Amino acid sequence: MNKIHPKYLSYLLRLWQVEGEGGSGWRASLQNPRTAERLNFANMEELIGYLEEKINEQMPDHADDNEKSL
Repeated sequence: MNKIHPKYLSYLLRLWQVEGEGGSGWRASLQNPRTAERLNFANMEELIGYLEEKINEQMPDHADDNEKSL
């Protein structure tokens, strides 16, 4: 991770709607502006799950505190 701003995440978010047999839905992609790496997500649950994972990686001390309080 970037040692200058270790608790800073930045992405370009793209959202678009798709039509399918089961109705409409949303797709998403995140692009890292520093590396140009692009990740695609089939639905909003995948996108939110990925972002939660990245946030938890940035805050390991808080993750331990949350587990202890459960």
